[in-house]
Amino acid sequence: MSERQGPIKVMVVDDHPMWRDAVARDLAESGFDVVATAGDGEQAVRRARAAGPEVLVLDLNLPQKPGVQVCKELVGADPALRVLVLSASGEHADVLEAVKSGATGYLVKSASTAELLDAVRRTAAGDPVFTPGLAGLVLGEYRRLAAEPAAAPDTGGPDAPRLTDRETEVLRLVAKGLSYKQIAERLVISHRTVQNHVQNTLGKLQLHNRVELVRYAIERGLDDERP
Repeated sequence: MSERQGPIKVMVVDDHPMWRDAVARDLAESGFDVVATAGDGEQAVRRARAAGPEVLVLDLNLPQKPGVQVCKELVGADPALRVLVLSASGEHADVLEAVKSGATGYLVKSASTAELLDAVRRTAAGDPVFTPGLAGLVLGEYRRLAAEPAAAPDTGGPDAPRLTDRETEVLRLVAKGLSYKQIAERLVISHRTVQNHVQNTLGKLQLHNRVELVRYAIERGLDDERP
């Protein structure tokens, strides 16, 4: 994976103009490239497709089309898009619905500006970012989904792709809910190397994102294995 060139391209979607403008301004002042903003769901889908952001900072409560539908449509069309939900709601049902629609992170609006900026950077790097207390909830939901037999992907047979020992080790830590930074520290390797292992694993398993990867690992009991 090559080093990224230029600032991270971000789009902000929120139906409150003052809040939307404030978030966009904070991001721009911190070196992000704010390529678009939108105030409703239909506008968000249209402008995101035109502007091609890398990270979408998305409110769930939008007129015309709800945030989860916006997320589902845009991530469905471009699996590389990262979505960080920034919502007033910390309700568990809202969090799980957002993750199932393709969001890679969920922050409540009471977060500080510094927390938001860090969350956008980490989201762009592929890390799942959740307001404290919500990460465990999401991991629990992965486990519940993994327990449904019909949900198992057809990648576990004798012809399943072989992962290297290091890829399996990284996958196990991903399934335990560790961030890329924590995995890098645990294995004494660079953050970039962790990203490379995850990308290689996604390619071998023909999975699209970290949500699917965690689910795959939990279905195979990797989160319960001891290193």
